[in-house]
Amino acid sequence: MKFTKKIKVPYIVNFFLLLAVAIGCTETAVTPPPPDVEAIFERPVKEIPFEDLLDVVQERTFNYFWDFAEPNSGLARERSQENALNGQSRRVVTMGGSGFGLSAFPIAVERGWQTKTKVIERLQKILTFLEGAEKYHGAFSHWYFGDTGMTRPFSTQDDGGDLVETAFLIQGLLINREYFSGNNAEEKDIRDRITAIWEGVEWDWYTRNKKVITWHWSPTHKFAIDLKVKGWNEGLITYVLAASSPTHSIDKETYINGWASNGGMKNGNSYFNIQLPLGPPKGGPLFFSQYSFIGLNPTNLTDQFANYFEQNKAHSLINYNHCKENPNGYKGYGGDSWGLTASDDFNGYAVHEPENDIGVITPTAALSSFPYTPVESKKALEYFYYKQNAKLWGEYGFYDAFSETNAWYSDGYLAIDQGPIVCMIENYRTQLLWNLFMQNQEIKDGLTKLGFTY
Repeated sequence: MKFTKKIKVPYIVNFFLLLAVAIGCTETAVTPPPPDVEAIFERPVKEIPFEDLLDVVQERTFNYFWDFAEPNSGLARERSQENALNGQSRRVVTMGGSGFGLSAFPIAVERGWQTKTKVIERLQKILTFLEGAEKYHGAFSHWYFGDTGMTRPFSTQDDGGDLVETAFLIQGLLINREYFSGNNAEEKDIRDRITAIWEGVEWDWYTRNKKVITWHWSPTHKFAIDLKVKGWNEGLITYVLAASSPTHSIDKETYINGWASNGGMKNGNSYFNIQLPLGPPKGGPLFFSQYSFIGLNPTNLTDQFANYFEQNKAHSLINYNHCKENPNGYKGYGGDSWGLTASDDFNGYAVHEPENDIGVITPTAALSSFPYTPVESKKALEYFYYKQNAKLWGEYGFYDAFSETNAWYSDGYLAIDQGPIVCMIENYRTQLLWNLFMQNQEIKDGLTKLGFTY
């Protein structure tokens, strides 16, 4: 399929132009009153067809990964605010967020945002950086300095390999390996280089022979963090990739004992009359149902613990109904303004979910749930775009989060929140990324090994 239609983003009239016009048209000598900034912010935005709105949101959000990419590496900057990360924000690139951005590259070609030639050139730059970057038994760090390829510590002891961030990156690379399937030299080279990175990750080494995957390892601190990757959370893709690895594979027992805690990740309770198969009370933050499923198609994915489309749909609807019911009485919450997940907030950064709700809505939460809750996500998209536009809509799409109760709106973007918007909307529209990832024979074999049907 090929999408070439280009959509012009509706412009919001500049506040100062409005003020100049107002002054110029005044026929008396009376000084006009100060403008009602809030009224200007709420000026109606011209409605466009829904499919065009999806185009606008996807393309502008993708530009975070294209126009705003770190120039030396070609990878996604962790966040957009220049004064963040001790003033190092322009240099710091993220592996997880970059994995989501990479996953969107085929979308950019298919929808005509970028040419295939330009995307191949960007991929070549990215692969050169990844090949030269510090690695830890084949795994990548959470962050790097994009200009040097050296690890930028995420925290005091987290200065080495991060296997979950690595999984998000590999997921994106494998999607591109499937998409760039041509017989020309450039595409063959891309596939070979991605394969070498993929086969170099020592997933089994991170189990420490304990039938569970450990999240981090540092050359200095070793396994001091000692965080096990156990479900239910965003880490399912880590076990799927580990089982699928042609060189460093794990067995089913590690999945059952480690990820599933021998059934301990089950929930089974009902919230808002919706039964939740897995996970914490009321499901936790919505990124649990999104990050692993950029490529991994949950539609018919089933194992002994759950049907994963039912799991993700229930999780999303519980989150929606919590915001609609609004037990804490927050301003702006409702059936058209919902979505709790990890994001920036007025105190810094936190994981927001029904059991930790401080009145902060994060657009990626509802928008990346489109495959599971198309009706509810459409309502949220239209609310964010038409009702909150000038306060929430910027150069690279919707700002990270907002709180009407606290009259707070983020002024920036996070890569790990922007990427799923582009990718999951596309999976809702065409299943492009799901189809690419799931046609990989290694992934099919890994899922079968773990006991999945799909």
